[in-house]
Amino acid sequence: MKLLIRGATVIDPAIGRRPHTDILIEDGVITEMADFLPSGDAQILQADGWLCAPGLVDMHVHLRDPGQTHKEDVLSGCRAAAAGGVTAVACMPNTTPAADSPEVITEILQKAEHADARVYPVAAITRSLKGEEQTDFAALKAAGAIAVSDDGRPVPTAGMMQRAMLEARLEGLPILSHSEDLSLTRGGIMNAGEIAQTLGVRGVCRAAEDVAVAREVAIAVAENLPVHICHVSTAGSVAIIRDAKRRGAPVTCETAPHYFSLTEELLMSRDADYRMSPPLRTAADVEAIIEGIKDGTIDAIATDHAPHAAEEKADFETAPNGVIGLETSLAASLTYLVGPGHITLPRLIEMMSTTPAKLLGVRGGRIAVGEPADLVLFDPLAAWTVEPDKLHSKSKNTPYAGRRFTGRVMATVCRGKIVYELGEENV
Repeated sequence: MKLLIRGATVIDPAIGRRPHTDILIEDGVITEMADFLPSGDAQILQADGWLCAPGLVDMHVHLRDPGQTHKEDVLSGCRAAAAGGVTAVACMPNTTPAADSPEVITEILQKAEHADARVYPVAAITRSLKGEEQTDFAALKAAGAIAVSDDGRPVPTAGMMQRAMLEARLEGLPILSHSEDLSLTRGGIMNAGEIAQTLGVRGVCRAAEDVAVAREVAIAVAENLPVHICHVSTAGSVAIIRDAKRRGAPVTCETAPHYFSLTEELLMSRDADYRMSPPLRTAADVEAIIEGIKDGTIDAIATDHAPHAAEEKADFETAPNGVIGLETSLAASLTYLVGPGHITLPRLIEMMSTTPAKLLGVRGGRIAVGEPADLVLFDPLAAWTVEPDKLHSKSKNTPYAGRRFTGRVMATVCRGKIVYELGEENV
């Protein structure tokens, strides 16, 4: 099966911008790139006026499969990914049962064989995410896990995290830290401050994140052990990580689009679709996140895609934390980072594709002959409004409902096949 992408402007962090390019794909691999290529017997995807970038690699996704498939499953999550230009997802282990055994990792990979995106399972650091007994990292890696994390529940003690970081390095597995001190969270449901007080609900202080980030950084510095910090949301965390990097510590981190585009004021609506963990913060935190993106402190942008059914999100105070984001991450980033001139488009693609692939140790993030044909084609000028009912995820708990974005995915290619094209029903 051959596919010819005709006339796209290629955006690749390694080469910059290459206009009016034809890309020939055979058997899932890019075989030729030129100003013009004969079509022969290839299927043609006309891409005049579109930008073509390496498919996005989302290193923080909850597919809810196995065990919570009323919210999402592997196939529906990957359909949503494809609609957002995401060709690879790293799925977190807080499933039911937890992804703490080779059997669960194998089950996830089997379900993903015919999905619209590549699926890379992240295995649990501790059994059942209870923070008591470490899992068998070697066995999990042999089954196909590409990283370890207790995301959704922080590793409770510094000693346990130190041992996990050491074992992860020995096995060649990235360790992804959900950095939260639960003794400081204390059941809070939003950022601590005046708005939480006005609403009469318990807040989550910034220190709950900052203290835990500082713990992981201290271990990384003292032992020269690599660690990746998930979903950074506070100015304090950015400052701690920036300082660690200046000292040469092997620390990397990610943030999510909602942390550089939305603030806690939205929770005045008492809409649980604005609740996630860590919570939306203040305008000053948003500014710090953007500055961390601009100066390179923050390495990657991920979604923390966390689907929940409508009935679960119905009550503001008792709803579970989490929002979906696979279908809006590129558009939100184009609108709030590239549009205002905070970063360039190649830098954005680096943060959403090239760097995540490198951090996870998987292929991707490049457009070149011999590379996998995982591509996103998008119109950077197309304006659209987020309508939850038109999203492909089983769950519709987006914090961007009704929001206007500039930049839209027009088509996605994964493994050399077109897995998504914008149709009239999506316009």
